[in-house]
Amino acid sequence: MDALTTTLLELGAPAAALGSGALYARARMPRTYWSTIGFPLTVHRIRRDYEAVMESCGLTVDPSFWRAMASSAANRPARPAMPQIRRITASSTGMRIRLRLARGQETADVLNATEKLRHAWGVHAVYASEVKPGIVDLRVVGFDVLRDVRMPRRAGAKSAGLLRVPVALRADGTVHHRDYRQVPNGLDLGANQSGKSMFTRNLVHGLAAQPVALVGIDCKRGVEQRPFAPRLSALATDQAEALGLLLALLVEMDDRYDLIRAHQGVPGAVAAEDLTSDIWGLPEKLRPVPIVVLIDEIAELFLVASKVDEERRNQAVTALIRLAQLARAAGIYLEIAGQRFGSELGKGATLLRSQLTGRTVHRVNDLETARMGLGDISEVAMLAATRISPDMPGTAVAGDTSGRWYEIRTPYRSLADVAERCAEFAHLTPELPRLAAFRPTAPAGQLIPADIPPVPSAPPVFAPAPAAE
Repeated sequence: MDALTTTLLELGAPAAALGSGALYARARMPRTYWSTIGFPLTVHRIRRDYEAVMESCGLTVDPSFWRAMASSAANRPARPAMPQIRRITASSTGMRIRLRLARGQETADVLNATEKLRHAWGVHAVYASEVKPGIVDLRVVGFDVLRDVRMPRRAGAKSAGLLRVPVALRADGTVHHRDYRQVPNGLDLGANQSGKSMFTRNLVHGLAAQPVALVGIDCKRGVEQRPFAPRLSALATDQAEALGLLLALLVEMDDRYDLIRAHQGVPGAVAAEDLTSDIWGLPEKLRPVPIVVLIDEIAELFLVASKVDEERRNQAVTALIRLAQLARAAGIYLEIAGQRFGSELGKGATLLRSQLTGRTVHRVNDLETARMGLGDISEVAMLAATRISPDMPGTAVAGDTSGRWYEIRTPYRSLADVAERCAEFAHLTPELPRLAAFRPTAPAGQLIPADIPPVPSAPPVFAPAPAAE
């Protein structure tokens, strides 16, 4: 073997190993690949071809008069004006590029070019958002972050707000929060095995450590929510109990409004800055604990099998509508889940849905279901919900009636993990006298099993509900 061959082998073998390792890391360890290879290569590509890419993407404008004059005086062609890069910041999933727009450009110009920029720079996605007039942030995503969801380690600490819970990862790599103070009522839609239950588990996991009351309505005999019993202030597992619990919540709401009215007092007795129309303006020592009501499979509260059930249904639906319309100021919030939610459920369904501002639509089986949740938000969001792959459970389109929407995916949490979390923070479960009859009980230090129904001879899991007497 001559010296040349030996040299080629010595250089080629490490190069081949390095190339194979890079390909493997890109496929199996995308975060490692991006941090070590992808980010430097992408930055180099952006810097090298920036002017050509801006021109081909239609992000250039004619130079100003003075610049054209200066170029003419220097006997050189005038270069078109384009957005200027202020800084590039790396992240574990991509990078952020801050741009200063050229005169005559607007944020919409960059928004319309994001798909072209994605192809030109060879990245997974590009998102644009306005920071202030003339300044735009480009969030570049290097790989599909929803394929293997990993929430940032400090996601919980950064949420740092009562009733604000990190529940999922967005397609742009940021954390998606469920904020009940900002969006009080929510609707979660999706077919079987689409990830609705996982969304609820992440909600409970985040809320369990906060000083809030959790109330569950699970008409599937409680199989979804009974494991959370140590942290629940109330739980209903059939239609009769659900009606009794909803009526009790209405009484609780009225009590809280009486408290607010009593605090207001006679005009002039309370300082103007202390007047309030909701519980958040009350002194902390008087403020009642906020309540989050989690309703699993809303259709069970609408269905009737006989004339006897019809009165029960009408009462339950009326109570739900009243809570959705009035309970926010009393600190009571609704999170309603179901497979479909439209006028076919019966009287009151459309009115109730209109009060549910937050919308989360998982994989659906038909366009009409997507339209129920997202039709009044965005046509593009509605179509995106119909294209979610069955092998990506937990993926959803989340938005609100302001028109904003995001593609998200919840991280996997086992039922046992969430049940353990609820047991850990059981001491935070508040006692609500109005809901005491619906407080689930379990032997000390033992969770109620989710998959084993109670035997007839065992003591009842729940105290008798007023509506069932």
